[in-house]
Amino acid sequence: MSDVELEDEKISKAEEVLVYLITQIVEDRDSVEIEIEESDTKLSMVARVAQGDMGRVIGKRGRVAHGIRALVRAAAVQDDLAVEVDFEN
Repeated sequence: MSDVELEDEKISKAEEVLVYLITQIVEDRDSVEIEIEESDTKLSMVARVAQGDMGRVIGKRGRVAHGIRALVRAAAVQDDLAVEVDFEN
């Protein structure tokens, strides 16, 4: 896993994938924060990164962000959850 700590003890596959992808993309891993709100069937995740890393996470025309969302949604299928991923700085 990574240095990013998640609030919930039970970590879903979608959360693991998001943390892994974000920490591999950014330069300032210490500033990465993942906020998770979970309901019965939906998982909302907000990844906060440093200002300088926001461009890396979004990518040209949002392609990197779109790819991250697609991979996280695919991982969420194992947990039978709908996932929403946002990025902030």
